[in-house]
Amino acid sequence: MYLVEVRVVHLGATDTTKLTPGQTITGAAKFAGRACPGDAAVPAGNPNTVDIAVVERGVCTFTEKVASVVAAGGYDAVLIFNRTGTDGCDGSLGMSAAGNIPTFGVAPRSQGFAIFNSPYNNAACLAGTGPAQLPVALGTVGDTLTFSSSFDGWGYVHLYDRATMTELDTYAVPQAHDPAFATGFGDLSVHEVATSAIQPDLAYYSYYGAGFRVTRIVGGKLQEVGHFIDQGGNNFWGVQVFQSNGQEYVAASDRDLGLYIFRYTGP
Repeated sequence: MYLVEVRVVHLGATDTTKLTPGQTITGAAKFAGRACPGDAAVPAGNPNTVDIAVVERGVCTFTEKVASVVAAGGYDAVLIFNRTGTDGCDGSLGMSAAGNIPTFGVAPRSQGFAIFNSPYNNAACLAGTGPAQLPVALGTVGDTLTFSSSFDGWGYVHLYDRATMTELDTYAVPQAHDPAFATGFGDLSVHEVATSAIQPDLAYYSYYGAGFRVTRIVGGKLQEVGHFIDQGGNNFWGVQVFQSNGQEYVAASDRDLGLYIFRYTGP
């Protein structure tokens, strides 16, 4: 028996200014609150030093938060850390945000608290009994933060032996390990995998900009046996196996174009 694990690498916000390979930003963290419309204004950064706005996730969109920081002026980058809730706290995730400033996150909530030397309890956060917001004043200066850029590949998939948890193989599209495809070709990372209900060695992937992919386990290795990328490209998010009239189908949701239905016809 086998176990397939998906590993995804997120590199900052999707549509904000990117660091070039080898570029580094180092500066003092300054707490900017939630940075939402209607909240207290984000305190201005110092244009003569490197200031990094640290923003709490929640209430408004990431793009609105970035816009509030840019409007305040004087900041060189933004770090967003997670909010409370069972799908927040010490979880981390990538994010969709637009703006003309480098933006990173979403970092675990404990890291946001640690930057300002504030105590944190993840169990309390998950239970909803911890502080709803970071309990420090707007404009509080915290640790010095450093962000750097390097390309070490997009996300990929691991294959494990289910009994021993020994790693047997990994799978990624070829472009995922090529620095030439680091930017400008969409997210070349896998988001979800669904295994076949009738052929346990068969797996289907929603692979963001790399389209819809199919692999089969052959001799303990992941072997690609099918793929689909629509004319003009895809951005697949979710994938789910279902059956109809005795035939297996795969539903894949594209973030731009809607729902696709696939049927694998290979061996």
